[in-house]
Amino acid sequence: MTLAESPFRVPEQPPDATCDRTSIAILQASIEGLIAQNVALASERATLEAQSQTMRRENAALLARVAELERRLGLNSSNSSKPPSSDGLSKKPPRTRSLRERSKKPAGGQKGHPGRTLCAVDKPDHTVDHLPASCANCAEPLPQTPGSDYDTRQVFDLPQPKPLVVTEHRAHRCRCTACGSVTKGAFPEGVSAPVQYGDRITAIVVYLSAFQFVPLDRLATLMFDLFNVSLARATIEKMSHRTGERLLGFADAVRQLILLAPVKHLDETGFRIVKTLKWLHIAATGWLTYYRIGVDRGDMLSGVRGIVVHDHWKSYYTMPGVEHALCNAHHLRELKALFEIEQEDWGRQMQILLRRACHVEHLSRDKKQAPDQRLIDLIGRRYDAIVAIGTTFHQGLPALPQKLRKDGTPRAGRPKRRVGHNLVLRLGDHKEAVLRFLTNPDVPFTNNQAERDGRMMKLKQKISGCFRSLQGANDFAAIRTLIGTAKKRGWGVIQSLMRDPKDLINELLPRDSKVGRPATRGMAGLVGRRAGVAQP
Repeated sequence: MTLAESPFRVPEQPPDATCDRTSIAILQASIEGLIAQNVALASERATLEAQSQTMRRENAALLARVAELERRLGLNSSNSSKPPSSDGLSKKPPRTRSLRERSKKPAGGQKGHPGRTLCAVDKPDHTVDHLPASCANCAEPLPQTPGSDYDTRQVFDLPQPKPLVVTEHRAHRCRCTACGSVTKGAFPEGVSAPVQYGDRITAIVVYLSAFQFVPLDRLATLMFDLFNVSLARATIEKMSHRTGERLLGFADAVRQLILLAPVKHLDETGFRIVKTLKWLHIAATGWLTYYRIGVDRGDMLSGVRGIVVHDHWKSYYTMPGVEHALCNAHHLRELKALFEIEQEDWGRQMQILLRRACHVEHLSRDKKQAPDQRLIDLIGRRYDAIVAIGTTFHQGLPALPQKLRKDGTPRAGRPKRRVGHNLVLRLGDHKEAVLRFLTNPDVPFTNNQAERDGRMMKLKQKISGCFRSLQGANDFAAIRTLIGTAKKRGWGVIQSLMRDPKDLINELLPRDSKVGRPATRGMAGLVGRRAGVAQP
C-alpha cells in the first residue's frame, strides 16, 4: 500500500494555508512508517499461519503415532498373535489377562478323569529278599530262610544300557553243480556298506534330533553317555538326510489325503534357511500333518479344494475353488485389544457375541445335532447390528493424517485407516467365513489345529537358529510330517521311523469295510509309487 492509496493520506494544502508544512511532513513520514510496519506484520502473520498449519499436521501425525505405539505396547500374547515368549519376564498388568476366563472348577484332575498312576505288577523281573538278622525283642539270631509272611514294595527303573549288538551279514558264493558258474547271495535291502549303523539307532538319533530338538553336539554326547556310541556331526546329518529322502513318498501321500479332505487347516511361519527368510507352510487335519518349505509367504499349496480354515492372510484368497473359514481366536484377541486399548465398545459387544456363538456350537456338538436355524439367524442379525455400530463409530471419527511427499502432496494409495476400522470392515465383508462354524459341523471355531502343528517349528528355530542348507530343511519337513501324523494317530514315533513307508501309507488310506483292505479310489497309484520318491 502506497501513501497515495492510504486513507490516512494528508490532503495537499492550498497555497494560502497557514499550517506548518514541517509538521505535515513529519506526520506523513510517520504514517508511511506505520504502513510499512503493517505490511511487514501481515507478511509475518501469513508465515506464522503457514507454520501453524504445518505444526498442526505434524502434531496430529505425532499423536497418531503415539496412539499406535501405545496400542502396540498394550499388545501381548493374550490379545494379539504375539507369542508368549515376547511377553518378557515382567508381570503382566491385570488388563492383559488371558482370553480364558477363570472357572469355578478346582485345580488338578476333574471328576471323571481316568488318571494315571504307577501300579504294582504280579510278576516282577527281579526279587530281593530282606531278612532280619536278629530278634527285635531279645536280640537272638533268626533263621535266614524266606517265608510266606512279608510285605512288598516295587521299584521301577531302567535297565543298564547294553553295548551295541553287531549283526554280520554274509553273502555266500555257491557253485552250480550243473554248469559250474558261481552265484553270490544278495544282501538285504539297506545293507549297503561294509560297516554301518542299523535302523533302530538311526530312528533314535532322528527322534532325538527332529522330535526332541536336541542339538547335534549334545546329541552326540548323549549317545556316547547312554550307549557308548561315538557319532560325528556328519554321521548324524547323514542319518537325517537318508530318513528324509526315505519319507518323501509318505509326505506326498499325506499331502494328497489332505487335499481330499473336506476341511483343511492352513498356516505359515517364517523359517531361517542359510541366513535368508523362507516360509514353512502347514496343512493339517485332525489326523494328518503336512509341512513344506516355500520361497515366500504367498507360496500357497496347489490343488486345494473344499473349505480352508486360515487367519485371513490375503494370499489365501487367491486360491481358486475353495470356501473360506476364518480363525475366530484371532478375532477374539483383536477385539479384546480393541476394547482394552482403544476403548471401542463395539469390540466388546462383538467379542461377547462370538463367545456365545461358540458356546452354542459346542452345545450342539455335544448333543450331536445342528444348531437351531432360528438361533443362527438371531446371531446373524446381532452380528450385522454390531458391525453397523462399529462402522458408524469409525465413520464419525476424523480422518487420520496421510503420509505426504516431499512437495507436501498426499501419497498415492488407499487412505490410512485405524486398526478398529480395518477390523470392522473385515468382519462385515467376510461374515459368512466368520460364522461358517455355525452352519457346517466340520468347521471348527478356530484355526488352532494348524497353529498347534506350527508351534514346535518355532521352538526348533529358537534352539537351532537356522538351517544350513535347503536340503536339510526339506528333510526336516518330511520327518516332521511323519512325526506329526504319527502322534495324531497314536503310532509310536520311533517305531514309525523304523517301519517301511509303504506300510505306513497303507495305514493312512481309508479301508473298505467289506474286504478290509485299503480303498484307493481317488488315490490312483499312490501305494505303487516308490516310497522314497515324491511325485510332481
